[in-house]
Amino acid sequence: MFPRFKRLPGKRAYRKMFVIAVEGKKTEQDYFHILNSQNSVIHIHCIKSSNQSSPSHVLKRMDNYLKQQSLRKTDEAWLVIDRDMWSETQLSELYRWSQRQTNYGLALSNPKFEFWLLLHFEDGNGIATPRECSTRLEKYLPNYQKAININNITVERIDNAIKRAIKKDKPPCVDWPRNPGTTVYRLVEKIIKEL
Repeated sequence: MFPRFKRLPGKRAYRKMFVIAVEGKKTEQDYFHILNSQNSVIHIHCIKSSNQSSPSHVLKRMDNYLKQQSLRKTDEAWLVIDRDMWSETQLSELYRWSQRQTNYGLALSNPKFEFWLLLHFEDGNGIATPRECSTRLEKYLPNYQKAININNITVERIDNAIKRAIKKDKPPCVDWPRNPGTTVYRLVEKIIKEL
């Protein structure tokens, strides 16, 4: 756990929950696990993919979870997905879902989640394709194979990624970034605020 993210005395004792339905099987879950801790006032629960990563499958996993487990008003549910080759119609369905409740959210990375990881190290300028994103990320994470080494994600790098993502999100997109960028920073900011 990061020293800066420890709970301050006097803060509420209950554990706020972030339920996050992710598209991928490994990377996103590894990343959000880094922010999770048994000692914090938050709990991050990732609903990962088996092999079905389409937007409708991500949404279905979230809806099924929410039918079985009710959220408190202070808890949050987020869909985390890549732009990939998904159609505007598919992504619009996720955006409409995120607007149903004030504690629902959509975090989308264009072209993929690794763009968010890349922003931990650099500005990500000149990235247009998923392949370019992976190639550039390997400069900082040699032999990257979807697994994240916790030592590579530091408080300072998370702060830098948030700043870089905000800079790319000007003016802030309403639904999701059409150009290379990411709104994952919005979710990470909320998590860090609770720590």
